[in-house]
Amino acid sequence: MLTQIINGHILTPQGWLKDGSVLISDGKILEVTNSDLAVIGATVIDAKGMYIVPGFISMHVHGGGGHDFTEGSKEAFTKAVSAHLKHGATSIFPTLSSSTFDTIRQAVTTCEELMQQPGSVIQGLHIEGPYLNPKMAGAQWEGLLKDPDPEEYKPLLESTQCIKRWDISPELPGAHEFAQYATSRGILTAVTHTEAEYDEIKAAYAAGFTHAAHFYNAMPGFHKRREYKYEGTVESVYLTDGMTVEVIADGSHLPATILKLVYKLKGVEKTCLVTDALKYAAYQGEPIVDPRYVIENGVCKLADHSSLAGSLASMDTLIQTIVKKAGIPLADAVRMASETPATIIGINDKKGSLQKGKDADIVILDNQINVRCVFSNGVIVEDTNTMIH
Repeated sequence: MLTQIINGHILTPQGWLKDGSVLISDGKILEVTNSDLAVIGATVIDAKGMYIVPGFISMHVHGGGGHDFTEGSKEAFTKAVSAHLKHGATSIFPTLSSSTFDTIRQAVTTCEELMQQPGSVIQGLHIEGPYLNPKMAGAQWEGLLKDPDPEEYKPLLESTQCIKRWDISPELPGAHEFAQYATSRGILTAVTHTEAEYDEIKAAYAAGFTHAAHFYNAMPGFHKRREYKYEGTVESVYLTDGMTVEVIADGSHLPATILKLVYKLKGVEKTCLVTDALKYAAYQGEPIVDPRYVIENGVCKLADHSSLAGSLASMDTLIQTIVKKAGIPLADAVRMASETPATIIGINDKKGSLQKGKDADIVILDNQINVRCVFSNGVIVEDTNTMIH
């Protein structure tokens, strides 16, 4: 079956293309062309002057649609993924917050099974913790935190290929050895929930920590100890040229000024947008009651209001925030949600941009940056604007 998307502004790696078309066949992009002449036999999708952009890569997301990935079941994974897919996340790396290794193994089994399904949106598993600095980890993980233990993580990583990312605190004993081992297995290793200053971040980067999770959150910036001043993790990551970052651009975790600063200093190719979403994101059912959290002003907080706990955002929310509040061009915002994360986590050979031969993961956005149509592997999974002729 041949599909042709016409009459839109197409975001290509070279910039916007107007009056062109995207041809899709067998789940792949057959061609992105500057001609919008009708192709014989093609099903035509009229984008009605809207934006045609790559599907979004969600590489830090704990849940959605009323389910958390730590539940480990196929139902939880499927429903959470489906909720985010409707908002344009055509590639998802389910994230486990600090968990027991039994929970991690259960999630691995589920993830492996779902990844084998044709056209799966799930691209791999992301583990956050349990190797975290207790001072920076928040009360919700109390009792689960520990130092890296090779007798624990090596057998797990040797038994599966589905874990693609793991975040830990680099200052813990054994953290550098963990990073070296994980990196040798092709796993993106990120610093998170950390107090690390420059020398530690520099050493961590050399050991294999190439990414900073939810930049600015759960890490110190410039600070004083007694009469002297010290750089924080934030400044140290800025000074480490090769280190990539992610920001929770939900409008609550970081102000627009900081989003602008990250964009200015790290740039599009080293900055990606993440939701860090909890199960309350993209959810429309009965209110979820959980004594650990409160939901206020569109964000989830710890019940004692001591900290933000996670976002309620979907990927389209991030782009809306960074364009409308931080004034960043739409093309750059989309790239930070698609091309950049695809490159950082190593799936840019098939995802992240509208190019010949890549998977036909495509989102159509209106001029208010609302999702109007989502293609996953060439199949429409969301259409709010009846675009099919």
